[in-house]
Amino acid sequence: MINFAFGIKDIVDIFLVAIILYYVYKLMRGSGAINLFVGVMTFLVSWFLVVYVFQLELLGSIFNRIIDVGAIALIIIFQNEIRRFFARLGSKSNWALFTTLWGKFIPNSERHTRIFPIMAVVLACRDMAKTKTGALIVIERETDLQEIIETGDEINAKINTRLIQNIFFKNSPLHDGAMIMADGVIKSAGAILPVSKNPEIPRHLGLRHRAALGISEITDAVVVIISEESGVITMAIDGSYIHNLTPEQLERELSTRLDADDIDS
Repeated sequence: MINFAFGIKDIVDIFLVAIILYYVYKLMRGSGAINLFVGVMTFLVSWFLVVYVFQLELLGSIFNRIIDVGAIALIIIFQNEIRRFFARLGSKSNWALFTTLWGKFIPNSERHTRIFPIMAVVLACRDMAKTKTGALIVIERETDLQEIIETGDEINAKINTRLIQNIFFKNSPLHDGAMIMADGVIKSAGAILPVSKNPEIPRHLGLRHRAALGISEITDAVVVIISEESGVITMAIDGSYIHNLTPEQLERELSTRLDADDIDS
């Protein structure tokens, strides 16, 4: 049997592992991979008990072989979640204190500021909701969306209400894809988004909602969806939905989700 001798270093070690597992769980929750994650954790606990606690040699050797092969398999299975984890790890929101201190040493002339016209988006969404014009708008935050931008047609135009409505007009060739906004401009339209495989998505939600959830699962983007069937405004962020938003609520949500320096409402 293994001899347990706990010290301060062991307590710190367990505490840090617990924090990592907690954040991994939060990341997986709602992505459709949570059951798989629980299954993997159950196997790892069983492996630890067999190999290190009970020291069962035959069963332990089998578990070790599975672990050797399973490490590569897990990278393939959880590739989207791993990408999202590192994207969140490098997000400015996780290093707010350091970026604030760093900003004090950078002259104002060297600081990059972006102006995001929230009201232009809100007014366009309000009008499109009234006419039940389907729309899918992705607003970049910290995670770079260049790969997604390149799947659509380049626009690079200033954000304004009329342009948004014209792009999503039902006879427009770009109305079925996603509009990507970044750095205060419309980067592209007709972009293709990854579709969420979350089994808990209600069946009445269509492809737009699944695509919106999909991009929100792997990036920190804010996604606004307008249903073509009902005209309901929905927001997808961090792998979850906020349903039935009024234009006023949408404005508040965008103001909350986007950095204060990027807002011109």
